[in-house]
Amino acid sequence: MTTTDTTPPRRSNVALTLALYTAAAFACFVAACSASGVTSVAEPAGTHARAASPSPITHIVMIDLENRSFDNMFHGFPGADSANTGKMHNGQIVTLQPLPLTQINDLGHSRKDWIVAYDNGNMDGFDLEKLIPGTGQSPPPPTYPYSYTDPSTIQPYWALASQYTLADRMFQSNGGPSYPAHFYLIAAQTDNIFGNPTHPPWGCDDQAKSKVAYYKTDGTVAYEFPCIDMPTLADLLNTAGISWKSYTPAATASFEAYESISHIRFGPQWSTNFPLNTHILNDPKHGQLASVSWVIPTFDESDHPKTNRDVGPSWVASVVNAIGESPYWNSTAIFITWDDWGGWYDHVPPQQLDKFGLGFRVPLIVVSPYARHGYVSHTQHEFGSIVRFTEETFGLPSLGQTDARADDLSDCFDFTQSPAPFVPIQSQLDAKYFLHQPPDLRPVDDDMGTP
Repeated sequence: MTTTDTTPPRRSNVALTLALYTAAAFACFVAACSASGVTSVAEPAGTHARAASPSPITHIVMIDLENRSFDNMFHGFPGADSANTGKMHNGQIVTLQPLPLTQINDLGHSRKDWIVAYDNGNMDGFDLEKLIPGTGQSPPPPTYPYSYTDPSTIQPYWALASQYTLADRMFQSNGGPSYPAHFYLIAAQTDNIFGNPTHPPWGCDDQAKSKVAYYKTDGTVAYEFPCIDMPTLADLLNTAGISWKSYTPAATASFEAYESISHIRFGPQWSTNFPLNTHILNDPKHGQLASVSWVIPTFDESDHPKTNRDVGPSWVASVVNAIGESPYWNSTAIFITWDDWGGWYDHVPPQQLDKFGLGFRVPLIVVSPYARHGYVSHTQHEFGSIVRFTEETFGLPSLGQTDARADDLSDCFDFTQSPAPFVPIQSQLDAKYFLHQPPDLRPVDDDMGTP
């Protein structure tokens, strides 16, 4: 696959990227990032606490879904902190109403929408977010964000959460939309990007005229081509000789964060490490699951409201079943999360740790034979927690970004227990349905270029 754009990566620094290949130079790189205004917590490379004790986990799978808050997806879940009512900007208290997963109307979830919904921690501006009607539809009422998903339409998620671990204090690392949110699971930072690009498919394959908003070191906002360079978890894995794959909806897709990382997009692994996401349904039984995997849904599979589809829970169940019914089950941890709140109400004000967030709560389900059974984690997590867990599991150095400040999800696991045998997750659709779906190039968000 080729690209006709010759625009150089935005603020690329190849020397700093190559510094990953020596520990001393990498430490210097982390210090440089901190000095440039990227939030970082000083921590010597490779000193994560859990690395000293061997873990039975040798495979990690991250599934990144779209646009749902915790209150929207797990309202009323036993033992979890969820709300029955929400406050509007005028002080009116409204009762959250159930909706099916299928929705044709969307909600604004840009940085601006986050700021107005957050309202300095008052959590009362969700009715002021942008309302995005579906084709031919009238705008939904201002109370639309104050809704939760009927559990009967997302039973596989509730089954997984009931059997394994559900976290009700998982916060997206940024208050804003999907494009920057996806960077946190591959790099624990955004390179100061806070908006969505102006045109699909987003990244180094984007249209040459596309721009994305980012903060300059002096605090002003600039707009440049969304092809960047920064150290990623894939670079750490490469240096350590650990295998990885990112299962993507199509050869160029706005869901794939690595497509924006120049040295990976134009490097030799682009043709080998980015299989279509249908391959995750067969790779485990064929002995081809990498040590670390990112699994990205198609638009229809993503739970994004405007898809008006309800196949996401079945798709996730199919992925989990493919791993659970394979020889990899006893050595795997699967993290299922949603990249941003999607405009839906959530009642827990996030702690503000840097200029981007934390953002609102999103669900996190931890699936593993070593996950604590029927457990609700009330510990504060963020996307950097999954990166940190990965670093500790494989003895990797820290990227020195949100992974350094985040917890390592230790409370979600009990490594002293015998591995629990896998019980297949029931769903409306099985793997055969998804194996016959074509690649999907549709963009992930409607907020094109909205900072």
